[in-house]
Amino acid sequence: MSKSTFRSDPSFWHGRRVFVTGHTGFKGSWLTAWLLQMQAQVRGFALPPTLEGVPEGRQSFFDELGLAAEIDHVPGDIRDQAALHQAVQAFDPEIVIHMAAQPLVRYSYAAPVETYATNVMGTVHLLEACRTAAPSLRSIVVVSSDKCYENREQIWGYRESDPMGGHDPYSNSKGCTELVTASYRSSYFPPERQQEHGVTLASGRAGNVIGGGDWSPDRIVPDAMRAFAMGGTLHLRNPGALRPWQHVLDPLAGYLRLAEMGFSAPELCARGWNFGPDDQMTLSVEEIVTGFAQTLGPAFRWDSQAGDGLHEAHLLKLDCTAARQLLGWQPQLDAAEMTRWTADWYEGQTPEQRCAVTAEQITAYRARLAER
Repeated sequence: MSKSTFRSDPSFWHGRRVFVTGHTGFKGSWLTAWLLQMQAQVRGFALPPTLEGVPEGRQSFFDELGLAAEIDHVPGDIRDQAALHQAVQAFDPEIVIHMAAQPLVRYSYAAPVETYATNVMGTVHLLEACRTAAPSLRSIVVVSSDKCYENREQIWGYRESDPMGGHDPYSNSKGCTELVTASYRSSYFPPERQQEHGVTLASGRAGNVIGGGDWSPDRIVPDAMRAFAMGGTLHLRNPGALRPWQHVLDPLAGYLRLAEMGFSAPELCARGWNFGPDDQMTLSVEEIVTGFAQTLGPAFRWDSQAGDGLHEAHLLKLDCTAARQLLGWQPQLDAAEMTRWTADWYEGQTPEQRCAVTAEQITAYRARLAER
């Protein structure tokens, strides 16, 4: 039986002009493919897809899906305010979904200036373009992270009203992103004056997502699949760390839901929202890897090795009561399905096979949302 409590309306997206930043990344590529299935008009603005970590002989996820030929693809850097402004102005979007980011915790230690410039000032540049260059704009969704919260390693989930923070530059930059979004909402898009400015500004905060197509370094699934493909051993720095794992399509469904409801319920939506898994999906790194070992077989090996001393959170959970009760959103895939869907994608041997699996999984997920 379907877990869905709301009915997604594909007709809403038909022909909608949707501006997506970061569309060449892992989550951005999934979102773009989903929007194309619903026949939205998509303009993407992002850096070229990175090949770092992509196994030899394979393309990036974005390139494997052939998305550059299917949308209005604009290569660009959100740190370039003039280029971003021009791209928004020329498209005049109805919906903006901001996903561009420097997304890696450990890389942020080596490149804090790049991390803040991308995640904080990039968001400022995007919201400024929305404010000044998009007269048809109705709904903005800024994608953040569960790491935006001041993490006290508490056993209960963080609520949207908890303070922003962040130990490392990445996490702190996401807290800053949320503060920037809140300031623009209060200053330029206040929900109580929505009839005057016509724009709903919301943010979505999700945890650790997995799914096919991710080749980023220092992420558990890509690291595992690279080790498996090379016949090597996966080395875990912190196998006991607990994370709220979910398949990538679950939070994307939340972001799309926010964008839709920005039209129909602006005063409800104009705030920050958590999109996390059910409590039983808060699993240790070791549990996730063990699930992949059961799927991939005895050829997959892993062990535990000491890390390099950089701080990494041991426990972080989200309280998603608001999204469940007010938006009617909830995750659709349990741990076994999340693992199987992800492994199914990586087992594809050709771009055509992986593209087909991507389309099939989006179609199957959408079917769940359409059921009652």
